[in-house]
Parts: sequence; C-alpha cells; structure tokens
Amino acid sequence: MTATLERAPGTGPAAGAVRRLLTGGFVSSALLAVLAVTALTAQEAVPGIAVPGPLVEYGLPVLRVLLDLAAVAVVGLSLLPKMLGFDDPDRTEPVMRRARPLAVTFAWAWAVLALVIIVFQTAQLNPGVIPTPGMIARYVDDFGAGQGMLFSAACALAYAGIGLLAVRFGEKVPAELRIVIAFFGLLPIPVTGHAVNSLWHDPIMISMELHVMGSAAWTGGLLTIMLLVAGNRDLLAQVLPKFSRLATLALVLVSVSGLVNGLASLALTQGIELPGALFGSHYGLLVIAKTACVALLIPFAAHIRFRLLPRIAARQATAVVAWAAAEITVMGLAYGLAVALTTASMT
Repeated sequence: MTATLERAPGTGPAAGAVRRLLTGGFVSSALLAVLAVTALTAQEAVPGIAVPGPLVEYGLPVLRVLLDLAAVAVVGLSLLPKMLGFDDPDRTEPVMRRARPLAVTFAWAWAVLALVIIVFQTAQLNPGVIPTPGMIARYVDDFGAGQGMLFSAACALAYAGIGLLAVRFGEKVPAELRIVIAFFGLLPIPVTGHAVNSLWHDPIMISMELHVMGSAAWTGGLLTIMLLVAGNRDLLAQVLPKFSRLATLALVLVSVSGLVNGLASLALTQGIELPGALFGSHYGLLVIAKTACVALLIPFAAHIRFRLLPRIAARQATAVVAWAAAEITVMGLAYGLAVALTTASMT
C-alpha cells in the first residue's frame, strides 16, 4: 500500500487516501488533544460566580486549534515554491497550480477564524451575555489578545489578496512576499496566551514567536510536501533534502524554545516553585506532555532523514508517506496541547 501511495498522482483514489491519512491524523489528533485537556481542566461552577458556558469553554480552544492548523497550511504552501525551485517550471508549475488556490482558501479560513475567536474571547470575559459590536470593540481596544487576533486576521486577509494575484500571475508574484506575510500573521499569536510580567518579558515573547514560526515551517512544510509532492519521485528527491535541512533547524529551535518558554513561564510566575510545579499544576503537566511529543518526533524525523532520504534520492519506493503521517499525527497532538497551554492554570 505504501508504494501505491507514493506513486499516486495529484488526483485519484490513491491521492485521496494520502490526503485522508495525513490531514485526518493531523486534524483529529489536535482536536482530540485540546478537547480532552479542556474537559479535564474545566472550571467547576461556583455559586454566585458566572462562568462561560460549554459553547465558549469548548468552542474557543477548538477555534484556536483550527486557526493554528489553517496558519500552518498557509506557511507550508508559501514555502513550497522555494523548496521546489524555479529552474524547471514544466515539472514544478503543475504542483504550484494546485498549491496557490489552496493557500488562498486556508488564508480566508485563517482570517475568518481569527475574527470569530475575538467574538468568543469577548464572550469568555462576559459570561452569560451575547457579545455586542460595542463589547467586541472595547475588548479589542483593551486587551492585547484581541489586538493580536485582529492583526493576525488582517495579515491573513492581505495574504489572501496577494495569493489571488499569485493564482492569476504565478511566480511573478514573489514567493518571498507571501512567506513574509504568512510569518507576520503568526507573530501576534503568542500574546494570546499567558503574560509574563518581568524583566524577561520581551526575551520570552521573542522565544515564543520563534517557537511558533519554527513549528509552522516544520509542520506545514512536511504536510505540504507529502500531500502535493510525494506522488512524484523525481520532485520528491529534489525537494525533501532541502526540507530536511530546514526541518533539522526547526527541530532544534522548537525543542529549545518550547522547553525554555514553559519553564520560564512557571519560574517567573509569583508563588510558583520549580520543580514541584511541573508535576503539581495543569500547566506543568502540559509542558511535560508537549515536551514528550517533541521528543517523540525526533526518531520519526531521524528515520526519514537518515534511512529513507538516501533511498528517495535513488528514486526507490519507500514508506515515507506512512512515516510522515505518524510524525504529523504527533505534531497535531503537540498543537492541541499548545493551545491548551494558553489557558491552563499555572497552579
């Protein structure tokens, strides 16, 4: 079955199986992770204190996960032309003709999800009340999380507009421009999580942003290559070595920054002591779980790079799609846990 999947063209039953294997594992693992953690950490009702209803309590993290996955897709599709190169348009252009409209679709989804999240964030702060336009405007004006989401939505809309030009004019619209806008849209996302009020606030925020960008490039790049390129052995042999170097850098960046961010957020929170807080709080346990996911990715990535890549370079059939699907499924778990971390209690 693996060989059939890898030989699959861009359309047809085998290509559909590839899409279901990859996207199904990625999306379902992310959603299951965030829903499970939300259920385990749900606030207990206290008499006299209003809490958000189930629609907001569960809907907000689900929307956040879907936004992250849409952004990951946009980043991966934006990086694809740089990995394919521009020297052989007869081979690469058929792939890009499929990638460009997909990027626009996911950019629209990203923008819409960001705007809906602002409404849900407003409802979270005003339990039992349906947000009005005035309430939403005040929320955006008063809170960095709302401003960050609005900026992210604006970047996604800008990407969609430029992406439509790329659909019409191809690579005359610079790939670098699309990449920059996609990454700019990711930058505000860390401000929607826990704030760290200390002298280390700025370095930690930069580390979080690097973590988000590294994760998106790694995950989005792998997902895009497996969906759009894996069926062509010649293109896969050309693209995967380039991506492997990017993925190695991203692995180091994501591992180091993620561990530093989690430990620093705990250490710099008043009343929290390490290492006890790692095992005595929801936040600490999620940091451990997310770190375990990243650690689990290492053998998958190493197997693809050191065992499968030489065979792919020789145009031989491999189980690369199956291995990538397993890696992407673990990445989905990590994304679900990452969203859960933004709302988990530090104590």
